[in-house]
Amino acid sequence: MDTQLLDILVCPICKGPLHHDKKALELICNADKLAYPIRDGIPIMWADQARDLNAPAAGAAPAA
Repeated sequence: MDTQLLDILVCPICKGPLHHDKKALELICNADKLAYPIRDGIPIMWADQARDLNAPAAGAAPAA
């Protein structure tokens, strides 16, 4: 991702800063606990496309 683009992108919900997770290809909002995907080098900044970081991981065993 272009670092100049990363410098100006903010969370569309809280307008807070985003952290670039290069491994997962996501932009992370720590305040809202959301991860916005990056597809083909383009950040998808729609709240309905964001992954909830508080949600259990797919395939994870439920807590006992």
